[in-house]
Amino acid sequence: MTRRLQHVSVPFASGSAERTRAFYGALLGLEEIPAPVTITSVDVIWFKLSADTELHIFEEEPRADTSLRHCCLVVDDLDALRRKLSEAGYSPWDEEPIPGRPRFFCRDPNGNSIEFTTIVGNYLDYQDS
Repeated sequence: MTRRLQHVSVPFASGSAERTRAFYGALLGLEEIPAPVTITSVDVIWFKLSADTELHIFEEEPRADTSLRHCCLVVDDLDALRRKLSEAGYSPWDEEPIPGRPRFFCRDPNGNSIEFTTIVGNYLDYQDS
């Protein structure tokens, strides 16, 4: 059985589609791709993350949530992205470190939590034997 992540879906609030596109497209540099024309029951924005991985953002009213639910994006320059997000008015924050995976979190304009990381080593290599 093949196991891989094909897509992650997170919500955006009604009326915030352009702000959502600006965050994921312009700020993070993701390529927007057309959603299937057969999906008509919900307003959805699709982004290509890699050759076979996508981010789907659908319209849904936000809910107060302190869940650990999030998606994680691997980036080339973690420090530069953190500065870019801060300069754009977002508030990145740190969580417990993971060896070999420097990371930080930030909320998108809709309150969704996103983890950003760079994989520099296998975290298992740092475990006590």
